[in-house]
Amino acid sequence: MKTDDIGEKNSRKINRPLSLGGLRCFEAAARLESFTQAANSLSLTHGAVSRAVRALEDELGVALFERHHRRVYLTGAGRMLLQASQQAFGILEHTAQTLRQQAQNAPLVLSCEPTLLMRWLIPRLPAFQLAHPDINLQLVAGGGPFSFQDGISAAIRRNDFDWGDKLHSVALFNEQVGPVCKPEMVPRFITVNAGQSTLRHDAVLLHSATRPDAWQKWAQSQDMALEGRPEQRFDHFYFSLQAAVAGIGVAIGPWQQVRDDVASGLLSAPFGFIPDGSGYCLLTPQEIQPDSALARLAGWLQLTAYA
Repeated sequence: MKTDDIGEKNSRKINRPLSLGGLRCFEAAARLESFTQAANSLSLTHGAVSRAVRALEDELGVALFERHHRRVYLTGAGRMLLQASQQAFGILEHTAQTLRQQAQNAPLVLSCEPTLLMRWLIPRLPAFQLAHPDINLQLVAGGGPFSFQDGISAAIRRNDFDWGDKLHSVALFNEQVGPVCKPEMVPRFITVNAGQSTLRHDAVLLHSATRPDAWQKWAQSQDMALEGRPEQRFDHFYFSLQAAVAGIGVAIGPWQQVRDDVASGLLSAPFGFIPDGSGYCLLTPQEIQPDSALARLAGWLQLTAYA
């Protein structure tokens, strides 16, 4: 019985995995030939390193160091373990660097509503690439509900639908809207009396299937009636804005999506822009970690929205 017990204990000791912390303490002490210097390099106490090495020796059943006063010298077993541990830690470090590089090079896939993507985000993409050359940002068009299982890292969405409480959201900007048309068509569509602008009764109102109530909401905020005016409808919001640029009629333009055209003189905004109660957010599957690529993207988007 006694012999069997000893055999069982030795078997358990042989099969037990080595302590990674103990190996790290041993490698530092062996390389520096000093428990004190090893402790300093690992931000541990001398006693902690000494206990870890002693536990490793007990675990292996061999002496790894010869201890003489304040100096330590490797035994034959110690030299063998040092070579093996340095090779192992070298492989681990190389693998860790490879994984970090892969994570850094992995594209950050951002889904964005098509019109906002074309008219606001893409024109500003060169500035982002200049500010953050290490982030591989890929843009895809999409609107409404979506799934992060599709390879999307984050999504810019208008808060006009319920995305539940499982997503993390970062507010980017509040939506502001106003009628826009080709500058040369302002006298044709807009009447100004005593400094007060109003839509002419024959002004063509450009509607979009994706925002069918945009004109009605704006008119209510202005206490203005729209009945009797001619209309033209488009399947997508982008088409209604392009029709305004072409001089076909007057469209409701969100500030972020028409600001470049207004600044360049392609569009005029005779009524200015007012908040419509909605806003855009950056949605992610979990809370954004500080200093991550997503955190830098979110910060840049917020600054750019008000630049």
